[in-house]
Amino acid sequence: MAITYKWKISQMDAHIEAEGQQNVIYTVHYVYTGSEDHEGVTHSDSIVSTENFEYTAGEPFVPYENTEAFENTVIGWLEAVLDVQAMQDSIAVGIQAKTNPVNEKLYFTWQ
Repeated sequence: MAITYKWKISQMDAHIEAEGQQNVIYTVHYVYTGSEDHEGVTHSDSIVSTENFEYTAGEPFVPYENTEAFENTVIGWLEAVLDVQAMQDSIAVGIQAKTNPVNEKLYFTWQ
């Protein structure tokens, strides 16, 4: 099965007012998750991080909206500056390690 990837924007930090605009986003907090079904079990791995942005007066400005369309706009910003392929490769390695583990944890059970 193929890995399915999904973005989640967990928070955005914004200047209340900057460069004559309202709610100017300067940091996006995100989770990028990949999941894959393997023999009836879903394995997943995630990258949790932030990305900073800077608005310059005169550049096109997208006003903040609490909508799915705006979330998709922010995801577009992230995809424009991040190495998404490297992120997917990292997540795939994490899922592979869970699907076919090479290490295990052993405990003393008589204590």
